[in-house]
Amino acid sequence: MKIFQELKKVNPFNLLLLTAAGIINAVGVTMFLAPVKLYDSGISGTSMLLSQITPEGFSLSFFLILLNVPLFLYGLKKQGAVFTAYAIYTVLIYSVCAWLITDILPIDVSFASPLAGNDLLLCAIFGGLISGTGSGLAIRFGGAMDGIEVMAVVFAKKLGITVGTFVMAYNVVLYILCGIVIESWILPLYSIVTYAAALKTVDFIVEGLDRSKAAMIITVCPDEISAALSEAFECGVTKIEAMGGYSNSPKTIIYFVLNRFQIGRMKSIVHEADPKAYITITEVADVFKFNK
Repeated sequence: MKIFQELKKVNPFNLLLLTAAGIINAVGVTMFLAPVKLYDSGISGTSMLLSQITPEGFSLSFFLILLNVPLFLYGLKKQGAVFTAYAIYTVLIYSVCAWLITDILPIDVSFASPLAGNDLLLCAIFGGLISGTGSGLAIRFGGAMDGIEVMAVVFAKKLGITVGTFVMAYNVVLYILCGIVIESWILPLYSIVTYAAALKTVDFIVEGLDRSKAAMIITVCPDEISAALSEAFECGVTKIEAMGGYSNSPKTIIYFVLNRFQIGRMKSIVHEADPKAYITITEVADVFKFNK
C-alpha cells in the first residue's frame, strides 16, 4: 500500500527529536500552566479545560489522545503518512510524559508550579516559552503537537481565511469559553500571555534567530554588480531579464540571498557599480540547496 511505502521514509533522528519535543511540551504544560489553571492554546488548551470540568478519571493525557489522534488521521490524505505518523507519535509522547509527571513522579503539581509557585505571570511566560519550544521542535522535525493546526490547513482555504487566522479564531473562542466556564477572566487573560510567548518561541525554533534576506537589485549594470557580489561573498547570483515599465528600456533583476550582517556591504557594492540601482530586501523563511 502507498501509506506503508511512505512510512518507510520515517527518519529515526526525527523521532529522537520529536521525543524530546513531547517531553519538553509536557514539562511546560504540567509544571507551569496546569497547576495554576492557565490554558495552553489549541487542542492542548481544550484538553486542559475538559480535564478540569469532567470527573477525575478523565485526565489531560486522555483528552490529548482522544482529540488529537482523530484530527491527525482526518488530515492524513492532505498531510501525508509520514507527517501523520510523526504527529501522532509526538502527541503520544506528550501524553505519556504528562501522565508520568502528574501521576507517577514524586512531584506535586496539584496546586502550584514546583518552580514558579503561584506567580501567574512567571507561569504564563515560562510555560509559554517551554511549551513553545516543544511545539517548535515538533514542527521543525516534521510533526505537530496540536491537531488544530491540521484542521487549519484543511479548512482555512475553504472558509476563505488564512491558516494563522483560523488558529487565532479558535484560540479566541477557547479563551472566551474558559472565562465563561470558570466565571473569571484573569486566567484566560494570562493564558493569552502564554499563547504570545509560545508563538514567538515557535517562530524562533522553526525559522531561527537570523533569518536570511533576499535582495532584488534592478540595474543596468548586471555584469559588474554580479561579479562584485560573487567575489565579495563567494556565492552565486541569479540574473533575470526585465523591462522598465516607465522608461520601456531593458533592465536586469539580480536575485541574491544574504544574511542581515551582509546588507550594508551589499548596498555599498551595488551603488558603487550602479548609483541608480533600485534595491528591495525581503525576509526569507527557509533556504534549501540541493546537491546532485
